[in-house]
Amino acid sequence: MNILKTLQQRKSVRAFLDKEVEIEKINALLFAASHAPSGANIQPWQVAVVSGETKKKLQTEIEKKFREGNRGNADYQYYPKEWIHPYKLRRINCGRLMYDTLKIKRLDKQRRLDQWAANYRAFDAPVLLLFFMDASMETGSYIDCGMFLQSIMLAAIEEGLATCTQASFSDYPEIIKRTLGYPQDTILLCGMAVGYEDKDALVNSYRTPREDISSFTRYFS
Repeated sequence: MNILKTLQQRKSVRAFLDKEVEIEKINALLFAASHAPSGANIQPWQVAVVSGETKKKLQTEIEKKFREGNRGNADYQYYPKEWIHPYKLRRINCGRLMYDTLKIKRLDKQRRLDQWAANYRAFDAPVLLLFFMDASMETGSYIDCGMFLQSIMLAAIEEGLATCTQASFSDYPEIIKRTLGYPQDTILLCGMAVGYEDKDALVNSYRTPREDISSFTRYFS
């Protein structure tokens, strides 16, 4: 495994083959990622592996709420309340790239709604991972869990799998915790779709650009 190449190969996949993912592969990802660093080795992450009928039940309820106009109530604020440059422009360009690839016009509100609703089915991936941490944890544990998530995504490539990390699932913590039996005072961080990429799907054909390192790096000597 060439880490430098794998980092560049990783992408968010939004269409998956109708092909089961072996639990042994999921466990291999989690075992590898469990070696991610964390402050004082506290390992704050908790993971729910959701598939089959449980996944169908969960995504059906969430998608229904979404289509009814209920946008949920996340445990934490993921995005800024007020967007500033350059982050606002990057966000706009990210969405535009996907919609342009799919030829979804700006005024086609139904197709845009349908595309967003696909988030809550984990883009029909066979496996959905959901990530939690105890409410007693502080900001540092978000950093720890981020490194854990990245480790899973890189390990997935080694196993021939594709992923899409999804903050969208954090919008509906009450439903998810109730369905899976997690305490309501835990923090639902995000979800992650896992499966085999449908390489023929149009939505998987584009790549979001990255800023040149000169735009975010300063050197001191």
